[in-house]
Amino acid sequence: MDPNSIDVLLVEDNVNDAELAIRELKKYHFANKLFHIKDGDEALNFLFATGKYEGKRRIDTPPKLILLDIQMPKLNGIEVLEKVKTDKRTKLIPVVILTSSKEDPDIKKCYDLGANSYIVKPVNFENFALAIKNLGFYWLLLNQPPI
Repeated sequence: MDPNSIDVLLVEDNVNDAELAIRELKKYHFANKLFHIKDGDEALNFLFATGKYEGKRRIDTPPKLILLDIQMPKLNGIEVLEKVKTDKRTKLIPVVILTSSKEDPDIKKCYDLGANSYIVKPVNFENFALAIKNLGFYWLLLNQPPI
């Protein structure tokens, strides 16, 4: 897949959650161009075309949507969100926090940093699948981005 034509960047270290999200997004044709990354450090390398993506990716071709987990190895989702929303090249990319954390400080911190939405992953398979379907429908079909 061409890393310069990504619609959705999924940053999720839980393999089961990632597989379910990918399956549901593709099932409804919301993300035929989806790229999955398993940690926050690699997500920043991807977005800013550094590390292993240097020379392979252009910073001026951002994804249409970032789905970001909070609890991840290396850099957590809050650290990734902060970097994305404070850089003029990436600050307009919609970032949806998709996490199991219902902790009020996490929710507040994410919105303070510029998250566009905060969704707590439902534990139930059917509810998780429905949440992904609705999320894809809104952010990839209905939402009109400024970029």
